[in-house]
Amino acid sequence: MKTALLFPGQGSQKVGMGKDLYEEFPIARELYDEAEKKLGFPIKEISFMGPQDELTDAKNAQVAILLNSYVIFSILKNKLEFCCVAGHSLGEYTAHLTAGTFNFPDALHLVRFRGELMRKTKKGTMSAIIGLSSEEVLDIIDSTSGIVNAANFNTPTQTVITGEVDSVKKTEEKLKAIGAVIIPLKVSGAFHSPLMKEISEPFKKVISKVEINKPEVPVYSNVTGEKVTEVEEIKKSLGEQIEKPVRWVDTLLNMKRDGVTRFIEIGHNSILIKMVKKTLDKVETLSISYPEEIRRFIDE
Repeated sequence: MKTALLFPGQGSQKVGMGKDLYEEFPIARELYDEAEKKLGFPIKEISFMGPQDELTDAKNAQVAILLNSYVIFSILKNKLEFCCVAGHSLGEYTAHLTAGTFNFPDALHLVRFRGELMRKTKKGTMSAIIGLSSEEVLDIIDSTSGIVNAANFNTPTQTVITGEVDSVKKTEEKLKAIGAVIIPLKVSGAFHSPLMKEISEPFKKVISKVEINKPEVPVYSNVTGEKVTEVEEIKKSLGEQIEKPVRWVDTLLNMKRDGVTRFIEIGHNSILIKMVKKTLDKVETLSISYPEEIRRFIDE
C-alpha cells in the first residue's frame, strides 16, 4: 500500500492547537521552544491561548499551522511509511520540511516572512464557489471583465475565486444565477492571483537564497499538481505559488495515478481529508490531529 502525507494550509488554525501535544510529548516541547527562540515572538501563547484574531493574522497563523503539523509528524516519524507528500498552499512548505527540502529554522523563517508579506496586501477578495464544476466556474470567469481567476481547485465541485473586489462580485452574481452557493472568505487580499505579483517578487528573492536540498520523497507542487524532485524546479514552484492557483484536485488525482491508495492528513481540523473524499474513490483516509489519535496510530 502506497501512502501519501497531506498537510493543511491557512484556515485550519484554532486557538488551543498544539497545547495538548506540548503537554504530553517531549519532542513537541522541544520543537515549540526552539521555534519560539528562533523567531523571537510568543508563538506558544498565541497558538495555545489566542486570541483568535491574533492567531488568524497571517504572520502568526502560517507559523502556527506549520509548527503544529510538523510536531505531529515528528512524534510519528518512526511509525510513518510514506512514498510522497503534498500540502495545500501554506501546507506545501510543511510538506517540503518533512521531505527534507529545507531545515526547520529556514522553514520557520520562510513562512513567517510569507505571512508578513501576505498580511500587508489589502488588494482584492476571495470567495468559495460550491456546487458547480471548475469548468463552469472558469467559463463564467472568462466572461467577466477585470482581474478575477480561480485561486484553489479544492474538489470537483468547490472552487475558490480571487481578484479585484468588483470583478469577484460580478462573477459571484453570474455564478449564483446558475445555481452556485457563494461563501465569501475572510481574507486581507486576493491570494493566488496576479494581484500578488508585488509580494511574489521579494519572496522569490528570499527563496533563491535559502539552502534547498533534493527532497527525500517526491513533493507534489500546488502550481502544477505534479511531483517535483529537483532543486531548481522547487525554487521556481514555491516562488510562483503565491500568485498561481492551487491545483489540489490535480494533485490528488496525480497521486492516485502514481499508485497512492492511502492518504493521511497531518494537522488540525481534517480539512484536506474531506477534500480527498469528495475527489477520489476507493482510497483509504486517515486524519491525525490529537494525542489520542497519535497514540492509536502508534499502537497499531
